[in-house]
Amino acid sequence: MTTFVDRVELHVAAGNGGHGCASVHREKFKPLGGPDGGNGGRGGDVTLVVDQDITTLLDYHHSPHRKATNGQPGAGDHRSGKDGQDLVLPVPDGTVVLDRNGNVLADLVGQGTTFVAGQGGRGGLGNAALASARRKAPGFALLGEPGEARDIVLELKTVADVALVGYPSAGKSSLISVLSAAKPKIADYPFTTLVPNLGVVTAGSTVYTIADVPGLIPGASQGRGLGLEFLRHVERCSVLVHVLDTATLESDRDPVSDLDMIEEELKQYGGLEDRPRIVVLNKIDIPDGQDLADMIRPDLEARGYRVFEVSAVARTGLKELSFALAGVIAEARAAKPVEVATRIVIRPKAVDDAGFTVVLEEDGIYRVRGEKPERWVRQTDFNNDEAVGYLADRLNRLGVEDELMKAGARAGDGVAIGAEDNAVVFDWEPTVAAGAEMLGRRGEDHRLEAPRPAAQRRRDREAERDEVQREFDDFNPF
Repeated sequence: MTTFVDRVELHVAAGNGGHGCASVHREKFKPLGGPDGGNGGRGGDVTLVVDQDITTLLDYHHSPHRKATNGQPGAGDHRSGKDGQDLVLPVPDGTVVLDRNGNVLADLVGQGTTFVAGQGGRGGLGNAALASARRKAPGFALLGEPGEARDIVLELKTVADVALVGYPSAGKSSLISVLSAAKPKIADYPFTTLVPNLGVVTAGSTVYTIADVPGLIPGASQGRGLGLEFLRHVERCSVLVHVLDTATLESDRDPVSDLDMIEEELKQYGGLEDRPRIVVLNKIDIPDGQDLADMIRPDLEARGYRVFEVSAVARTGLKELSFALAGVIAEARAAKPVEVATRIVIRPKAVDDAGFTVVLEEDGIYRVRGEKPERWVRQTDFNNDEAVGYLADRLNRLGVEDELMKAGARAGDGVAIGAEDNAVVFDWEPTVAAGAEMLGRRGEDHRLEAPRPAAQRRRDREAERDEVQREFDDFNPF
């Protein structure tokens, strides 16, 4: 059964915002007490949080679909809906978040580091919040926004100070088991280690972490063996340790050629040229191993490597190696720049930024893109005429109609607000008056009807009064 997963595709969906409520306060002797519809609740966010106790992405491998809860709709009597509950997903230290195209969205290093993978939708305003001096009793409310949904890729890059690299069966797992308290699986056949192992080492006053990287063979950087899957785990290390087998039973191999091959794979992978190297000649407890170590050590030192002869089985040379690694790590930590407090960068909006764009596309459609217009469209109930009129007011005040005129739009031209896969398309009618004075009865907007002459409107009002009077006369027996 798989127990270690370092790359998963995760489908996250934030909660939808609750709809606002259109309600009118009613009580005895006050049948129309004014709008009292409450606002909808906010949808829950999906947040990734680094947890030091998590070491694998296994949970998300088995359950890749995660969704936060929705906000509750508003209610009458000014009662706002309950906010959706945020969904917090713990991830290992060193998790990199990418989109489906491979672009890095976040690099999560350090306990408690967070990243909002999905933003919850805003709750819609109720009609009480939409009331104004000119629109005293709105007969509509705004809809809640849908929560953000997207596919992301999580990649784990082990956060370790020391990375042990080398051929399979070179003794990396044995070495990490005697240097630290880690208990990896150890056997005398290649590819025993199928996942990176991590251990903590204490050398004097220095405490550091050490990891072994399995599966490096010729062609690892191109995907052979397990190397391509786990080479990412050496990217964050401060020092690389080449573990060379001085007692290999394969006649076509020797420690120097093994070192050259591993260095070539690291070069092909890239980004590790500046890391200091240390060479460990392992298995010197075997007579032939000690002889070979004595033979090749001068050559390796001539190349500039610091060389240590050790035996994980006999536990010889380990103290010198441990303190040497502690010294290199202490120097690397001292050379790191001092972390400063997070600064907030304020970028004011340009004075000529309208907040939206109008572009004429090849098919003759004028497409409007911008955060506000697209959000307003999502919040509009198109089954309510008054809500559509309110949207027209907002777009007109923002200057969308003026920009359409400048772009050459004429009456009857198609206008789309939003992206191609989720746009609202309508035929544009310019010179449409805007304002609450155009509103008639609740839930209606005269801008959506053909204009009537003043005399016709007067006759209609007189006919309505006559109809009311006739109903009253029929009801009154006296």
